[in-house]
Amino acid sequence: MNIQTPVKHTPAEEALIASYGARAADLPGDGSVTLKRDNAVELLKRGLPTRKVEAWHYTDLRRLLSQVPSFDPSASVETIEPLLAGSDVLVVANGFANRDIALEQVSVSTVADKLSDGSLAELLGTAGDDDTVSAINSALVSDGYVIDIEAGCEVERPIELQNLQAGGQAHARFVVKAGAGAKATIVERQTGSGEALVSSIAHLDVADGAEITWIIVQEQPENVSNLGQLNLTIGSNAKATVFIMNAGGKLVRQELRIAAKGEGSDFRLRGVNLLSGETHTDVTMVLDHIAPGTESTETIRNVVTGKAEGVFQGQIRVDREAQKTDAKMACNTLLLSDEGSFSAKPELEIFADDVACGHGATVAEIDENHLFYLMARGIDEKTARGLLVKAFLAEVIEELDDEALIEALEAKLDAWFAEHG
Repeated sequence: MNIQTPVKHTPAEEALIASYGARAADLPGDGSVTLKRDNAVELLKRGLPTRKVEAWHYTDLRRLLSQVPSFDPSASVETIEPLLAGSDVLVVANGFANRDIALEQVSVSTVADKLSDGSLAELLGTAGDDDTVSAINSALVSDGYVIDIEAGCEVERPIELQNLQAGGQAHARFVVKAGAGAKATIVERQTGSGEALVSSIAHLDVADGAEITWIIVQEQPENVSNLGQLNLTIGSNAKATVFIMNAGGKLVRQELRIAAKGEGSDFRLRGVNLLSGETHTDVTMVLDHIAPGTESTETIRNVVTGKAEGVFQGQIRVDREAQKTDAKMACNTLLLSDEGSFSAKPELEIFADDVACGHGATVAEIDENHLFYLMARGIDEKTARGLLVKAFLAEVIEELDDEALIEALEAKLDAWFAEHG
């Protein structure tokens, strides 16, 4: 007879379980949604993942998530200016979406309504026992937006999805479907004030021939735990470009789950992690090349200061049918502190025999010769270091090939370095 020892929950685990118990009656959803929520909580009751779980080896969530604040839906949320002027902005404040919606060219509804009628039930739940981000969000998600872009529609104005919080907890979802041949730029912002636990899951379906640029800017205060996940499927001859900038947060886990399902699809990931203080930031990607003739490139640049810790886990899996796949992945880190660290774990899992795949990772300090060159020409040391760091990161940003977007992201970079450089 096997006797299972009950899990002794940490304060954070107890708080998560209690949060669902306290709010279950107020969360939207029919019977099918409630069942998915209950199942998610059962997974949380087994305990948060530790280093013994391979997917969380570098991010011991049970240790790092030491406490979970209570919900405070009445807290006043400060609005922010959009990243790109002229954007259509959709706001989720403290986990609740603005219901006064009127956008051109796209159809918008709220996640709360879709949960209430059960039409989003299939998106809740987890992909496995290590899918803790989904478990937390599925149990506690309260609102968000569902966006449908019609086939052939070229959305002129960027759409900005703002997940804002003012302390406590905030759990949101964004569901975007881009029809065949559609084009759009979508910005996801994660920010707020006060101590908080934030989870945000996005689902992006890019149909055949569509072209979508998805920008994630995470700039939470340094007392916020931010758990994010992007689930992306790409159709035939479609192109999806994802850019991530992490410039805040005490504990950050950003997951990317990509499926290149259509022949001739193209996926590009560019990321900038700006790490300071005693923060911990983890970007974890799993990319499945399923169809033949697909392409992908992933470039991650990291700057580490103080006692910050960073992680990039990138796994590329090429199915047996995905012949002619071209996949390249690189992770480059600039360490500006002897006390900081960065862990990179690139992986290739290839079952096809006619592919071109590769990966690489580097860790370095600022080149003293380059620094001397600038200082010898009258530039002070701090400014010279800033120029070298910006040059290291700007190459990735400039690949976006959108002048307004490049300027906005470089302004974020300048602001971060002015404070932490």
